[in-house]
Amino acid sequence: SKLSEADQKFVAEQGGSSESAEVERPKVTHKKGAKLEEGDIIDLVDRPVKGEKVDLAAMKGKVVLLDFWATWCGPCVAELPNVKKAYAKYHDKGFEIVGISLDSDERRLKDFIEKNDMPWPQLFDGKGWENEHAEHYGIRSIPAVFLVKDNEVIATGVRGQRLEQELERLLK
Repeated sequence: SKLSEADQKFVAEQGGSSESAEVERPKVTHKKGAKLEEGDIIDLVDRPVKGEKVDLAAMKGKVVLLDFWATWCGPCVAELPNVKKAYAKYHDKGFEIVGISLDSDERRLKDFIEKNDMPWPQLFDGKGWENEHAEHYGIRSIPAVFLVKDNEVIATGVRGQRLEQELERLLK
């Protein structure tokens, strides 16, 4: 078959095994409104509800969890203990979190952050589903979580045990 011929040719030319060979999607700058995918290069700069300006480029070398969520989202709130545990365990090893809240009530958000001891920055514009970043990055459901390193999306959908597994792998 053509595939096995191509496989054999690749292995002969490149050495090694076709089992370990893979073709990477070219790195592309994320297009506004498209759903975020692994390999996308993103740029995010904004002011959180409290604290210093957030700039992904300034977090070079760190693994950053971009967490699109809201206080009224049951699954988001249910995931919070897992996220807090990961933050406590990996923050000193280079793990950061940037929350992007799809709430529309700032007081409610601030109270929730304080009550739940969430020390990482939270971006908020009060527009709910029309949140600037949610629209830009094609967020259609929450929680939506992405691991980013050096402005590149390196993993999507990292919730539950998978978050810990990815961080363990990336921050050895």
